[in-house]
Amino acid sequence: MKKALYMLAEFSDRDFEWLLTAGTKRDIAAGTTLIYEGIPTDALYIVLNGSLAVLVEAFGGEEIAQLHQGEVVGEMSLIDTRLPSATVKAAEDSIVWAIPRSQLTRKLGQDVAFAAHFYHAIAAFLSDRLRGTVSRLGYNKDQPDSENDNDINPDTLKSLELAQIRLDWLLTRLKEAS
Repeated sequence: MKKALYMLAEFSDRDFEWLLTAGTKRDIAAGTTLIYEGIPTDALYIVLNGSLAVLVEAFGGEEIAQLHQGEVVGEMSLIDTRLPSATVKAAEDSIVWAIPRSQLTRKLGQDVAFAAHFYHAIAAFLSDRLRGTVSRLGYNKDQPDSENDNDINPDTLKSLELAQIRLDWLLTRLKEAS
């Protein structure tokens, strides 16, 4: 499941408008590093186009994952304030929506409703990630794959449909601006 959809599904229209005004589009050339393992990040990113590679030094700098449209990057360091546990670089020319960490932190501290929506979305996609990891490790062989929409609460699925519309609208708006 695309992590940004969880966020956009939780956000009110007002939250979504803030996200649009606070963020900026960044073109990331292939091979450019967006986040360095062990170095503080300055933003939370949503992948709008392209793909990013996630690399970890503990595995000899080997790629452990690819992130594509709709994925959120930098959320873990925002939540627990520890340094990034991986390096993220563009596997191909990509576009991200960057929300400056300082602005986001300030918004989270000042707007209780926004903070509730944001943290609930983070909890939902981290839960989804953990379910997927447990499933891939073989602990839930009898459970449906968490990537399958049949495994999602119907109320949440309706919200995710709205979130997909918001993400598509953002992408269309950026294409028209280019």
